[in-house]
Amino acid sequence: MSYLIIIIVLALVFDFINGFHDAANSIATIVSTKVLTPFQAVVWAAFFNFVAFFIFKDHAVANTIGKTVHQEFITLSVIFSGLIAAIIWNLFTWWYGIPSSSSHTLIGGFAGAAIAHAFETKGMISISSIVEMDKISKTVLFIFMAPLIGMTISMFITLVTIMQNVWIRVAIICVSAVGVWFLFNHLEQNKLQENLAKYYNIDKLKKEVVKHPEVQVKLDSAVHFVTLAEPLLTSYNKLGPAMLAHMIKEEVDPKIDVKKLDKALAKADNSNIVYGIMFVIFIFIATFIYVEKIKTPNAHKMAIMFKKLQLVSSAAFSIGHGGNDAQKVMGIIAAAMIANGNLSDIKQMPDWIPLACYTAIALGTMSGGWKIVKTMGTKITKVTPLEGVCAESAGAFTLFMTEQMGIPVSTTHTITGSIIGVGAIKRLSAVRWGVTVNLLWAWILTIPVSATLAAITYYIVRLF
Repeated sequence: MSYLIIIIVLALVFDFINGFHDAANSIATIVSTKVLTPFQAVVWAAFFNFVAFFIFKDHAVANTIGKTVHQEFITLSVIFSGLIAAIIWNLFTWWYGIPSSSSHTLIGGFAGAAIAHAFETKGMISISSIVEMDKISKTVLFIFMAPLIGMTISMFITLVTIMQNVWIRVAIICVSAVGVWFLFNHLEQNKLQENLAKYYNIDKLKKEVVKHPEVQVKLDSAVHFVTLAEPLLTSYNKLGPAMLAHMIKEEVDPKIDVKKLDKALAKADNSNIVYGIMFVIFIFIATFIYVEKIKTPNAHKMAIMFKKLQLVSSAAFSIGHGGNDAQKVMGIIAAAMIANGNLSDIKQMPDWIPLACYTAIALGTMSGGWKIVKTMGTKITKVTPLEGVCAESAGAFTLFMTEQMGIPVSTTHTITGSIIGVGAIKRLSAVRWGVTVNLLWAWILTIPVSATLAAITYYIVRLF
């Protein structure tokens, strides 16, 4: 038990370091544009990091992290070694002002220690039998996809924002809002299907059937019930999780545990995120109309408008940062508790784990990370309040979307891509591509370096 407590403390220390390491992601643009002072900015970002606790309930990213490594290779020593390696690499990159990914550091450390453990106990076996290659490959893919998505969205938002005709601008924003609504409804439906499959333990049964063919009958039955229930999921927004669970019990499977299924379905609800995005869009539209049509617009009023809007966009990005990054530590703590026998599944994670993780990352953010702020806020490209609003809005949207998909992306990569996007709209030469290439190398090296550090740490730990 004492070893587990040490690991939980280490995980929260990593979460704290993640906060001040990645504080720059949330505050770099708002500090560089002088909208807030550094102290005001970190307090603002930390507050909204914690607000994410009340918004994100599904913890899909935590589930992805916790299941990156096959269960048989997860031990307390593996998790301990992975955390030590992740902390070392995070402190090293923070000291030298390199905005690397805390997320990928943690994933690399966890996987590297597990591979070292597997090689020690099983010999030279395939990597795919140690780690979930599907989850690793998605994570690696989004090293490049997250900044590209952020960059594309930030370029689109910038082009719309600088349009001279305010009514055309508002019309495009309204059409985009409808598209966002349907996108998140689609993501919600996907998550409902995933949570229904998890209720019936489809993935677990698929793994068991390889070693125990007699499980095939149970698997076929579970797949049959899921297939019958899926058309009913489209009624989720009308009925709510409780009524939907009762409907599935009446029409599909009379043996289901309604309370358990109700809880599983409720976790897929993303209405808080959707309504939040719609509210932010409404604020933008109302502000544009008020300043440019009701009031007489001038350069000074426009500058003040974008400075105020940047408070909204930076808050949204801080919520995305907290919701994405705190979950990664939740997954590690839950994995440690499963390895120690305190939990049987990550779905049973007690409420104190999310609360502790969101608190730790918020406190870490409050401590700041000024070395990286300089890189993010000034070295990539010079950012104005207008561009800060566009970059942060794009970054926030990317984080909300990928969180719904359960993909542990890097907030660092996301906001970097968004900043590059707004810089490139001015002109390509406005982006300091030399700095960007150096950042790209740091991103590529993070997982293999942290994995190697974790493997070395694991062998050292085994000596003692």
